[in-house]
Amino acid sequence: MRAVKITAFVLGGLVALLAAVAAFILATFDANKWKGEIAQLVKEKKERSLKIEGDLSLSLFPAIGVRLGKATLSEHKSEQVFAAVDNARISLQLLPLLSKQVVVDTVALEGVKARVVRFKDGRLNIDDLLAKDDKETPARFDIAGVKFVNGELAWRDEKAGQDLILSSLNLETGRLANAASDKFDLSATLVSTKPHLALALKAAGEYRYDLDRKSYGGAKLDVRLTGDLAEMKSLDMTVTAAALQLTGANEIIVDQLQLTAEGKAAGGAFEARLDAPTLALTAEKASGATVNASVKLAGAQRAVDAKIALSGVEGKSQSLQVGELTLDLDARQGETTVKGRLASTLSANLEKQTVELPVFNGELNVANPQMPMKSVRLPLSGGMRADIDGQTAALHANTQLDESKIAAKLNLTRFSPLALGFDVDIDRLNVDKYLPPKSAETGEKKAETPLDFSALKGLNASGIVKIGQLQVSNVKAANVRLEIKAADGKLDVAPHSASLYNGSLTGALSVNANNNRIALKQSLANVSINPLMKDALDKDVLEGRGNVALDVTSSGTTVAAMKKGLNGTASVNLKDGAIKGINLAKTFRESKALFSGRKGAVQEAKQTEKTDFSELSASFRIAGGVARNDDLSMKSPFIRLGGAGDIDIGEDRVEYLAKASVVNTSGGQGGRELDHLKGLTVPVRVSGPFDKLAYNIEFGGLVAEAAKAKVEAKVKETVQEKSKGVLKGLFKR
Repeated sequence: MRAVKITAFVLGGLVALLAAVAAFILATFDANKWKGEIAQLVKEKKERSLKIEGDLSLSLFPAIGVRLGKATLSEHKSEQVFAAVDNARISLQLLPLLSKQVVVDTVALEGVKARVVRFKDGRLNIDDLLAKDDKETPARFDIAGVKFVNGELAWRDEKAGQDLILSSLNLETGRLANAASDKFDLSATLVSTKPHLALALKAAGEYRYDLDRKSYGGAKLDVRLTGDLAEMKSLDMTVTAAALQLTGANEIIVDQLQLTAEGKAAGGAFEARLDAPTLALTAEKASGATVNASVKLAGAQRAVDAKIALSGVEGKSQSLQVGELTLDLDARQGETTVKGRLASTLSANLEKQTVELPVFNGELNVANPQMPMKSVRLPLSGGMRADIDGQTAALHANTQLDESKIAAKLNLTRFSPLALGFDVDIDRLNVDKYLPPKSAETGEKKAETPLDFSALKGLNASGIVKIGQLQVSNVKAANVRLEIKAADGKLDVAPHSASLYNGSLTGALSVNANNNRIALKQSLANVSINPLMKDALDKDVLEGRGNVALDVTSSGTTVAAMKKGLNGTASVNLKDGAIKGINLAKTFRESKALFSGRKGAVQEAKQTEKTDFSELSASFRIAGGVARNDDLSMKSPFIRLGGAGDIDIGEDRVEYLAKASVVNTSGGQGGRELDHLKGLTVPVRVSGPFDKLAYNIEFGGLVAEAAKAKVEAKVKETVQEKSKGVLKGLFKR
């Protein structure tokens, strides 16, 4: 009994002593002094300015604690505000202090605002706060709980031009230490401009981590995101898991992980789902049930239903093997449908972050009611390898499209933003075979579909396409080689080359999606012009073989606008050919009576008629869709042809005045019957739309010219005779 009393007196005395000590500390605590000393310490150690504008108070029971009112912390070596807080409270446990251990009981922060910046050179504005002092003992911490109320964290990446704000941040956790597990509850709003984000975040569950082992995870996780994410609108995404654990970079343990998402995208409404019942990837062993993922997109013009399954997981994290990966695709774009299946094994190394599909096989079936054959089957085979950490990937694939054998190699040199290299080799390809037939002309003018080059924006790709035999828009070519580069919304196909129509083609093409501008340079050497024009333009107006040069630019949102906006130059040099539609020699012979009567002759072009030539050359200046020619030169055994005029490409019309001169009446196309025109220049006016040209031979006024020519010829003949007589007389003497 006495011992109990003594113990009670001792404890009572200790409590009284501690109370007296606490009362003394509280009575002598000088908040203003501590404010100044703390601010001075921060200035010396971190070269930042700490301003404590609110109250600073101290409490001892039930725990030692410090309460801080409004305060701000500046940027490093600057007075610009880095972080601010409205209220803060930190309390320490008493007993650990007796053994010189600092154990934080609770941390409560209200109205915290901070801004983290990554500069263009990669530095962070918090590098000085994260720097370690080698002289200091590594910190060990133990916090009973943390509570954030109405916080805001802003992230600014000047290098990438990104801004992200995490606002309305409310977080409550249990124990935090170097290794701990407890419950948490989180809510916040995420807003960003690049990419566009406007999301509400809610998360709850249990966390478990060990900083020394670099192990992070949780249990009974329930995460939900709602709002807008980039092109996805009204997004509602949930992630739940009975357990999720990541250890280092190589070990993953998943139990009943499920992800669901739905919302709206540019193509329509979408749904996505991921189910991973069990998955364990450790350094010693890998195992798991089948993992299934699916994506559905439903829109008026586009629909996609894709499913992926991974089964037969074995091996270990450094050499993971998946017995079978399958991809099933069912998609629709307008009237075109694509169905297919792809299967492969999968190898991965989580430590090196590499993934490989050694050999994949499958097929695609493409159908469209407008295609002549309605549907085509594409067998696929190949392989792929990706280095996630290095952001590189390589793919090789082979397929056969009807008579076309296609081999392709793709190389991704950067994932984000995407940078792609490629090499495509096709033995033969008839593009026309897979295009819908051209619609018949109607009385009403059909509205043109706008040209859309927007797919080029954001594309960064370069490579080579080789085609042994090619047909596009009925034009036939061989040994086609295209060097392609796309970047910054611009596509360059330069140089490109091909063999066609017994000649060759070289040139460069540029398409700029930023202003819908096209530039084209083409040089055709030694080509047969008639079959080329028939196939390319469906025009049978010219024969011959030679060279054609074209250097034009244009811009516009439709084909018609492009034609009317053409500017540049063109030239043609042909030999041993003919102008189709008119036989000038025949027309001149049959029009002798009209010539005598000083009347003109008008006739429409006839495909059965032609005017032969040995040489033909012309150059054009093109402006506003109109090609102007002033130097036509055509030579034949009996006729020389010159002229000048306009070819209106935008309106498909010709207004041209050719001038034909008969220079030889001794033969060729009935030359002797043209004696009445010898030495004269006959105007031939060509006019009308391309598909209905008319030729007007203007004989009026030529009779007087012919008479004048005969008089001049007689005078010349007389002078020559007299000259001969004079010369003979001189020699006789």
